[in-house]
Amino acid sequence: MRRIRYQEIADDLRSRAKVAAPGSMLPSEAEMSKEFEASRVTVRRALELVREDGLISARQGFGWFVAIEPVRQRLESLGTIESQIEGVGKLSERKVSEFAFEQPPARVRKFLKTDQVLRVKRVNLADGEPFAVVTVWCPADLGANLSRQDVEQRPFYELLDVVLRGATQTIGADSAEPADAKLLGIPVGSPLLRCQRVTTNRQGEPILVSEHLFPAHRTEFVVDLPLAEPSMSPSGLRLVD
Repeated sequence: MRRIRYQEIADDLRSRAKVAAPGSMLPSEAEMSKEFEASRVTVRRALELVREDGLISARQGFGWFVAIEPVRQRLESLGTIESQIEGVGKLSERKVSEFAFEQPPARVRKFLKTDQVLRVKRVNLADGEPFAVVTVWCPADLGANLSRQDVEQRPFYELLDVVLRGATQTIGADSAEPADAKLLGIPVGSPLLRCQRVTTNRQGEPILVSEHLFPAHRTEFVVDLPLAEPSMSPSGLRLVD
């Protein structure tokens, strides 16, 4: 019995997905259309069949990729990426790619108020798969006794002899530059979540500035929103739905 073309393409894609690394990108629909000598409509129908099997997934603006459970991070309290990864049973690792004492960029200097910092750039991995590129800036006097090995084995929060007050985290969208795309194993220009975190000491003074780059298809942020108190009417009556 002759098989329908999109079913044949789906079988091929299933075979590829089963042997590919989780989170790895598939060719674009245009590239697959050319490869399989089929219309975009036919390729899309094949992709949808494979997605129904749970083998692949897609996100707007990113494309198709081998299915992976995203790394979820909770934002209610100050903590490290590593602790959250380990909390869900994944193996957390970090690999330092750059370690240098240098002058900070202007956006960092305005927070740390210093002309000399320790800058550390690292890749964070969960179960061996890269999910974040993190750059941390620390005042040189605080980081003077830290080594490359220190920051590869433990987070700054544990290494600095400073009582922390908290942090402000700002999240926005970005796209992957070549160097970061290579570290994350994603195509250049892929959508990223960019997070800037400014951590303060007990006096409220910034002591760490960090930038975190997360592939959009591998990361989710989770926030629990408590129910707000019902508003009060001028007469003092509570307004409820």
